[in-house]
Amino acid sequence: MIPDTHRLDAEIRLRPTVPSDAASLAVSLARSRAYMQPWEPIRPDAFYTEEGQRERLVALFGDRDAGRAAPWVLADEEDRAVGGFNLSGIVLGPLRSGTLGYWVDVEYAGRGLATAAVRLICEMARDGLGLHRIEAGTVIENAASQRVLAKCGFEEYGTAPQFLYINGRWRDHRLFQRILHDGPPKDLPTAAEG
Repeated sequence: MIPDTHRLDAEIRLRPTVPSDAASLAVSLARSRAYMQPWEPIRPDAFYTEEGQRERLVALFGDRDAGRAAPWVLADEEDRAVGGFNLSGIVLGPLRSGTLGYWVDVEYAGRGLATAAVRLICEMARDGLGLHRIEAGTVIENAASQRVLAKCGFEEYGTAPQFLYINGRWRDHRLFQRILHDGPPKDLPTAAEG
């Protein structure tokens, strides 16, 4: 089981995303739109509205309920979402992997919050979800996100040419992974048992 909330600093905590986050997500994403533009797909204006975020969360919660995703937000002192972290594409069985994506509001960037949250999510993925590895990708030029991943123990393992359609064109990405543990999955037989 994944704990509900974790304090990252005096003002900010990491907690699971809830439906009522739609309004503050819309405000934070709209405020950070230009800041995040080089690293994000071009989104319709409706994405930056409460209704647009409500629709996005419905899909995200569907993936969460099916065991394919684990979404969190950074929440400020007034419980407003000021960043988002999502472990998506979760696969169990012998793979035990997920893909991490994240963003932090422009007003909270540069405070180490992404690093603290990614470290914590890695622990929760290992201990709460039983994952073996997490992967993440960044646009080649996104040095800030690459520093976060390196500080959190991710290793670069390759480059994916024209990986995602970001900011109006196909962009190459650096691919990273972190191996969370070397033990066997708790719910699968080991060689000695087989």
